[in-house]
Amino acid sequence: MEFKFDMEKNKEKIEDFKVFIKENEDKQGALMPVLQKAQGLFGYLPVEVLEIISKGLDIPLSEIYGVVTFYSQFSLIPKGEYRIGVCLGTACYVKGSHELLNKVMEELGIESGQTTPDMKFSLTATRCIGACGLAPVLSVNDDVYGRLKPEDVKGILDKYR
Repeated sequence: MEFKFDMEKNKEKIEDFKVFIKENEDKQGALMPVLQKAQGLFGYLPVEVLEIISKGLDIPLSEIYGVVTFYSQFSLIPKGEYRIGVCLGTACYVKGSHELLNKVMEELGIESGQTTPDMKFSLTATRCIGACGLAPVLSVNDDVYGRLKPEDVKGILDKYR
């Protein structure tokens, strides 16, 4: 699924963002705070915003792309209102988290790394969320659910629908 960034809808945010870039253009290491500000404003980093950053900071787009793809805090695709993470760390995997992941994908009709068309849910297969004693686990934003079976998934998702 492809998402189209609406420049017109975000016109006011873009103008405010350009002011922020101007305020930071001469500061050493400005790229990271500018990227963080953009992600906070727009929820992700669309190519149109990366182009604005490139021009404003006089940094090649390829260099910016390299930074964005290196750090996991940045996203080039929009994230849903609810970010679901299914842990596939060793403890969770051994206890069946791959079955949870399959059930979530089936329920939402998306693959790991995707967002539902209504922008409600994003799904990510994570490595370890530090709740090994509750394995297998999944998280929805800051809520963690443990000791799950695939049949628990629908009820959890229904809380957020």
